[in-house]
Amino acid sequence: MLPLSILDLCPVPEGSTPVQALANSRQLAHVAEQLGYRRFWMAEHHNMPGIASAATAVALCHVGQGTSTIRLGAGGVMLPNHAPLVVAEQFGTLASIFPGRIDLGLGRAPGTDPITAHALRRSRDGDVDDFPRDVLELRQYFAAADDGAPVTAVPGAGLGVPLWILGSSLYGASLAAALGLPYAFASHFAPAALDQALDLYRSRFEPSAQLDRPHVMLGMNLCAADDAEEARFLRTSGLQAVLNLRRGRPGLLPRPRADFDSTLGAAERQLLDGFRSCSAVGGPEDVRQAMSSFAERTAADELILVSQIWDPAARVRSYEIAAGRAQ
Repeated sequence: MLPLSILDLCPVPEGSTPVQALANSRQLAHVAEQLGYRRFWMAEHHNMPGIASAATAVALCHVGQGTSTIRLGAGGVMLPNHAPLVVAEQFGTLASIFPGRIDLGLGRAPGTDPITAHALRRSRDGDVDDFPRDVLELRQYFAAADDGAPVTAVPGAGLGVPLWILGSSLYGASLAAALGLPYAFASHFAPAALDQALDLYRSRFEPSAQLDRPHVMLGMNLCAADDAEEARFLRTSGLQAVLNLRRGRPGLLPRPRADFDSTLGAAERQLLDGFRSCSAVGGPEDVRQAMSSFAERTAADELILVSQIWDPAARVRSYEIAAGRAQ
């Protein structure tokens, strides 16, 4: 069976709070472990009222306390926002608390708007073009301790925390291939370059000490329910959130709307068609077929599922169905 993982945005639904959102994520991670999901990753986004995982390492520590075996990771840390040493210390600490269970996915974008990115760094020195250098520096901090090194990550040195490159373009695919790292493609929100990126990554992959052959994990939107009509209704929350973000008005995760489709203009429909292209929405059989077809077409090694559903219980049920717990 193809391994399944979860990318959790720690959604804050309308009518709820970040406190409850973090509790929901911890409960979801606990259930995901029981369902056999391989990884539970959380994403770094800033200045977004509907996403409570900005302090990703802290959030992972919180959800990790409710689990014992599932891998925990960042999907990802936005490296331009941070000094590599700080990231190494944070994830070295996580790897010390949860030995053998930590992944570190790295992104090249800031995960926010320019003003917030400046507020995060307090300077304009951070640059996405520094990304390859920062990845190499970070990898060195996790290597075996060197008595002659001027700076050592404590905890971190010698822990070998697995690094992943995240991307939605050919840039990340090229870097992951050159460094011999696993590659996670954000096909759940930016599928346009998917096929090109996979071809580039696989054809140019250079084996490394971490990985001897290409390994791809692909993002896929998920909205499963026991009834297909109910799933389509629940999906409107995530689609509303997409439109709100593109309009420059990110907010709490909206309640689902039965009349959502009738409110869309032609441009909005076209935009949402891209998000729907890498999605599994419907009842148990619909979702199974969609995931199977997507995995077969792309030869993915893993799928990482994103389920933006307003009702936390319905979100848990969506992941149960995807894991094959249809009854």
